[in-house]
Amino acid sequence: MRNKVLGAHPEEHDAGAREPSLIHEMDPSPELLDAATATLRMLAEPTRLHLLWRLSEGPQTVSELTDVVDVSRTVVSQHLAKLRLSGVVTARKDGRHVIYSLHDGHLVRLLRETMNHADHQLTGEPTHL
Repeated sequence: MRNKVLGAHPEEHDAGAREPSLIHEMDPSPELLDAATATLRMLAEPTRLHLLWRLSEGPQTVSELTDVVDVSRTVVSQHLAKLRLSGVVTARKDGRHVIYSLHDGHLVRLLRETMNHADHQLTGEPTHL
């Protein structure tokens, strides 16, 4: 049965479930590379990147996001729908409002590192490891 989170898959928990890891060893299989490419494709659009940056600060409604992103409510809604369908963000209803969230720490860190990298490129600040 679906919960109130729109577009989310039911959570699967079992007694042998592993704890989430920040970083782990992996071999980039074709499936993993395809999944990573799909995620990066969702980030590779300025309006979506701006929306995700705002959502990395905490959950927000379409109205709140429209107030800070310089595009129409319709455009914001279309981008949020793409992000929700791709699994990058989740949405839940709260009365008449839909509240969008970015719930993956990996994506939050990726967004921050991407924006910091771009800032270094624009400002000429030296890169670091």
